[in-house]
Amino acid sequence: MTRKQKRLAVILGGLVFLSAATALTFVALGQKASYFYMPGDLVTADVKPGQRIRLGGIVEKGSILHSQDASVTFGVTDVGETVKVTYKGILPDLFREEQGVITEGAFTPDGGFVADSVLAKHDENYMPREVAEGLKEKGLWQHYE
Repeated sequence: MTRKQKRLAVILGGLVFLSAATALTFVALGQKASYFYMPGDLVTADVKPGQRIRLGGIVEKGSILHSQDASVTFGVTDVGETVKVTYKGILPDLFREEQGVITEGAFTPDGGFVADSVLAKHDENYMPREVAEGLKEKGLWQHYE
């Protein structure tokens, strides 16, 4: 093998290695992606039980129920549709009714949504970007300066 052939073999080997690493990265990221849905979007979406998603909207007024087993049930709404969410754990300090929220979890076979994380707004002017965009598209949210 000449020096030119060796150099070409090393370059091709490096390109094959980088291509394989890139392909594996994209496959891994594709499997871990969780998509964002508003409650109204779930009517037409094909979300299967056990599939992890992000559900966002506004915490429905009067829907927060605390259980004795440290779980909390509340409604997430986009004013048109409401999804009941069950969460077991400590809620963020700023979690309250009529505030923006994003929950991450999955639907159970019986249709309930079980969240394993809850994100709430952090000050009076903030709402998660995805929630604000979804509400703006439906004409239901206005930002007050």
